[in-house]
Amino acid sequence: MGLYFEEFTIGQKIVTEKRTITEADILEFARLSGDDNRIHTDPEFSKTTPFGRQIAHGLLGLSIASGLAWQTGLMDGTVIAFREVKEWKFVKPVFIGDTIHAELETAETKALPRIGGGSVTIGIEVKNQNDEVCHRGTWVVLIMSKPS
Repeated sequence: MGLYFEEFTIGQKIVTEKRTITEADILEFARLSGDDNRIHTDPEFSKTTPFGRQIAHGLLGLSIASGLAWQTGLMDGTVIAFREVKEWKFVKPVFIGDTIHAELETAETKALPRIGGGSVTIGIEVKNQNDEVCHRGTWVVLIMSKPS
């Protein structure tokens, strides 16, 4: 069971497991999203770009970070809704073969009794295997209060 709203504390940190990005991940995301930009899907074309090789879609990195956060169990059974992604920055590209993880830190909590819980603002950094920040931003999630 995940944490209830009252169990989140400012400054609380969670580090997710790691996941290696594959070419299959990128091609499947391109298929699902319809974004088949050649910088993601064409190895030869990608060599001509400033990155010199294929890069993962930024939204693929964000999606995987969301999945990694979910897998911590932090919100399992207590999340009401994923409300907002704020100030998201794609700092560095994620390449095929990069192993990423997310570091989450509770930045703010706000009780919302009318929904039976509260709003939790979580700062996120997505880092690669070299501990370099690839993505950075803030999520807002609605979390249930402890049952009476």
